[in-house]
Amino acid sequence: MPRKKATPLKRLKYEISNLAKKAGLFHTLQSISREKYAEKISASLLYGLLSSIAVNFFFQPGHVYSSGATGLAQVISAVSERFLGFELPIAVAFYAINLPLLLLAWYQIGHKFTVFTFITVTVSSLFIQFIPQVTLTTDPLINAIFGGLVMGVGIGYGLKSRISSGGTDIVSLAIRKKTGRDVGRISLMVNGIIMIFAGILFGWKYALYSMVTIFVSSRVTDAIFTKQKKMQAMIVTSHPEKVIHKIHKRLHRGVTCINDAEGTYNHEKKSVLLTIITREEYGEFKHLMKKTDPSAFISVAENVHIIGRFVDDD
Repeated sequence: MPRKKATPLKRLKYEISNLAKKAGLFHTLQSISREKYAEKISASLLYGLLSSIAVNFFFQPGHVYSSGATGLAQVISAVSERFLGFELPIAVAFYAINLPLLLLAWYQIGHKFTVFTFITVTVSSLFIQFIPQVTLTTDPLINAIFGGLVMGVGIGYGLKSRISSGGTDIVSLAIRKKTGRDVGRISLMVNGIIMIFAGILFGWKYALYSMVTIFVSSRVTDAIFTKQKKMQAMIVTSHPEKVIHKIHKRLHRGVTCINDAEGTYNHEKKSVLLTIITREEYGEFKHLMKKTDPSAFISVAENVHIIGRFVDDD
């Protein structure tokens, strides 16, 4: 019997299905379904709310500029008002800056990362647009400090939940993926441009206040997001196998074992274990060691520099 001819609707569905498969959309949606939706979406909402409060309650009333894409959007908005005769909304400028970067992220970084960054950028733009501007104080120093604090909390919790707010994060990650290098100069260059425009548009004292904002924001972010801080733990133990098993199983970290070490006081044979953990894992590590070998001697060095392979879990 001859095959039935496919209807135009069926052909269209088939073509859409093929295109989606080619773009990796099905795979992306399947992998996202295994993510902690609540945590990531909540972090996106929290970042959007806090960034909009920072912009509309502190940065704009105080003529203070944020760092990264948010600060660049403020500059574009101010330049359009002064030189073009109309004010381009900060939310629109922020979204326009991020759209081409999201395309870069989709092809260079990963689909899952791009989807959550898109959600965060969209939520932030909507909050910035629809939350009204409120002048709590016109003092630029107070606005700089508290705006930086609020923005830093939003960025810190976003990073802790493995989401990105877009902007220079995307460019830095894309270049790091290609070259393996951390590109701090990109952020420095963007922030430098923002400071120059702040000085030209509102006076150089506002550029200095904006530097206060960036400093406060970065300090608060570092205080909340501790995963990037590495710690070296040296464990002197009589039960190395037990300790190594627990570190492997619970923390998923590698361990270097030095056998036949000797304590000079009792001349007792011990093993010395070396492992690298993050500041975020320190509480669990301490609890683990108390349960596994309470008599072990442990020395922990903070903020160590790593050369070689060290993987942060996503």
